[in-house]
Amino acid sequence: MMKKFMFFVAFVASLGGLLFGFDTAVISGAEKDIQQVYGLSDFLHGFTMSSALIGTIIGALFSTSPVEKYGRQKCLIVIALMYLLSAIGSALAPDDAWWLFIFSRFLGGLAVGASSVAGPLYIAEISPSTWRGRFVAFFQFNIVLGIVLAYVSNLLIDGIDNDWRWMLGVESIPALLFAVLLFTIPESPRWLMGQGREQEARKVLASVDDTNLEGQVAEIRASLAEDKGESEALFQRKYWKPILIAFLIATFNQLAGINAILYYAPRIFEMSGVARGASLVQSVIIGLTNLTFTMIGMVLIDKVGRKKLLYVGSLGMTLALGTASYGFYGELTSGYLLLVCVMVFIAFFAVSLGACIWVVIAEVFPNSVRGKGQVLGSMTHWFWSALLTWTFPVFLGTGSSGGALIFGIFAVMSALSIVFAWKLPETKNKSLEQIQSELVTE
Repeated sequence: MMKKFMFFVAFVASLGGLLFGFDTAVISGAEKDIQQVYGLSDFLHGFTMSSALIGTIIGALFSTSPVEKYGRQKCLIVIALMYLLSAIGSALAPDDAWWLFIFSRFLGGLAVGASSVAGPLYIAEISPSTWRGRFVAFFQFNIVLGIVLAYVSNLLIDGIDNDWRWMLGVESIPALLFAVLLFTIPESPRWLMGQGREQEARKVLASVDDTNLEGQVAEIRASLAEDKGESEALFQRKYWKPILIAFLIATFNQLAGINAILYYAPRIFEMSGVARGASLVQSVIIGLTNLTFTMIGMVLIDKVGRKKLLYVGSLGMTLALGTASYGFYGELTSGYLLLVCVMVFIAFFAVSLGACIWVVIAEVFPNSVRGKGQVLGSMTHWFWSALLTWTFPVFLGTGSSGGALIFGIFAVMSALSIVFAWKLPETKNKSLEQIQSELVTE
């Protein structure tokens, strides 16, 4: 019964990830219409597409204080309402009110950035250590599920009047569901104990896993005592290992090109000569590949470990992206070569960097700075994502040479992530407090 409740809690908290993924991918079906409706150059179009991602940076940066002050669950409720308002505003922004469209997308970005901090943080703090990897990876699973649902939704809506508005507006449905279900889950036990509410924390811990309850409480109490009730600064020498790990995994996650490819998937496939309808179908195939291999990653992450998954995944990504770059360089992207390369890249990404990023970032920081560390990782992730999304259409606008260059950069970054995986300490089956003792240097 407790395990079922923990699954439910993880599912509800991870719906923020579903909206995160939906918001990321749904714009891909609408982006060409948006450019035409508002008469945008490639540069302004890139800015419009990245406006949500600029919001994610700010949302991640300023989420620490409310998450620590008001609790994870309450902040997730506010995030859900922001998703709802963003979807409605993006769909209803008039043709002569580009600024309103930008603001609505920016608001959704704030929600994405904040949820990428609060969601994994909440799940990591409430999950039993033996299941934590899978439950935090469930957040990534929902991101990928949201991407698939966005691609399928775009395919079904394509062709009706003002289809791009419907594509963006349909996100309001899961946003409303997320807001309602958040009232049914408890607060983080570690946050409750930090607020001096130990009895409430005990009830929450007992509801999800009553194995060695006293040991769990003692471990959290000792960790909090080390913090001395102070709000510590993140950038201290003793935290250099978790800081470096969070920065690098977030950097490689984005500079491998995942969000840029997902945002512009239909346009990329149209460059290989397929029609718009077929490009939307290929986007669905990409989404399903992502979903399938994310599920495989979730199964393997607590068995194989983070380190091995990242190592194997990085090797596969490097091969796929290097082949795609060569295909653009030799103008060999017609037919199915590009689709196969992108599918192979997505598969290896999903089972490695995709499945591991939020787990690793949520694990490596101690209680005293975990929220700030989550913000650092999330901000790094969204900074690179915004930069790539802004500049990607400029590269694509130059034709095959631009495609070869940008996919070549992605391949190089994937190759560097092999070295990162080789050096990464393993964290599977360890409590958060054990990981803290190994990574924090006094």
